[in-house]
Amino acid sequence: MTEKAEVDLTGAKLNTGVWLVKVPKYLSQQWAKATGRGEVGKLRICKKGNQGKAEVSFTLNEELTVIEGVEGKTVSAPRDHPFTMQTVGGQTLAVFTETSSGQSEERSDGSSSGSGAGPDKIALEGVVVQRAECRPAVSESYMRLKRLQIEESSKPMRLSQQLDKAVTSNYKPVANHENNLEYERKKKEEGKRARADKQQVLDMLFSAFEKHQYYNIKDLVDITKQPVIYLKEILRDIGIYNVKGTHKNTWELKPEYRHYQSEEKTDD
Repeated sequence: MTEKAEVDLTGAKLNTGVWLVKVPKYLSQQWAKATGRGEVGKLRICKKGNQGKAEVSFTLNEELTVIEGVEGKTVSAPRDHPFTMQTVGGQTLAVFTETSSGQSEERSDGSSSGSGAGPDKIALEGVVVQRAECRPAVSESYMRLKRLQIEESSKPMRLSQQLDKAVTSNYKPVANHENNLEYERKKKEEGKRARADKQQVLDMLFSAFEKHQYYNIKDLVDITKQPVIYLKEILRDIGIYNVKGTHKNTWELKPEYRHYQSEEKTDD
């Protein structure tokens, strides 16, 4: 049910009793294949004697018994399915139908509840008065069905296959992908960078900071062509790393190294 659905209790069928029946998965799949009026089988309710309990069974239509498996294998599903009756057990269970927005609800008498866009509606169809479990009768067809299900579940999802000729498609295997090669190349270039003299690196840093007050480490690496670790060691001596504020994750010179600022003030 959707969160915005509205429960419509107009004409709620509180006095309508419904059965809640659990059916095997293969049976529900065969029901979905029904055509025409959607008839899937017959339900028989028999009562032996005045005091005996009702015996309920479902018989699947003959045209819905064919079940197709992998590799073209087919088996016939069992037709007879006796019910195991159960009590509701003091629970209050109900059945609802949901009408999606923009669709009309078709009732059992063939009439339509209207159409047009609008919120989803939920209607009460009845209260569960009986629970049951629909089980197939043990027979030769049922055993063949179980054998087919076991064979399909035990088959691996992937199979190895020997090729008779070379693959000629454009998707050929490669030893290493282009993006990995590019990453390794950049990593090697960075590792090959020789450490310059500390004073030479300081001169390059001071020259850069005369143009801009703030730099991130990537730009400083491009300017000095020095390894990152070595460059950070020098920056810790002369610079401040901003961890917050407008210039977060950038470096700037310590106040005592900003000589160009004092010179500019003196010239003025």
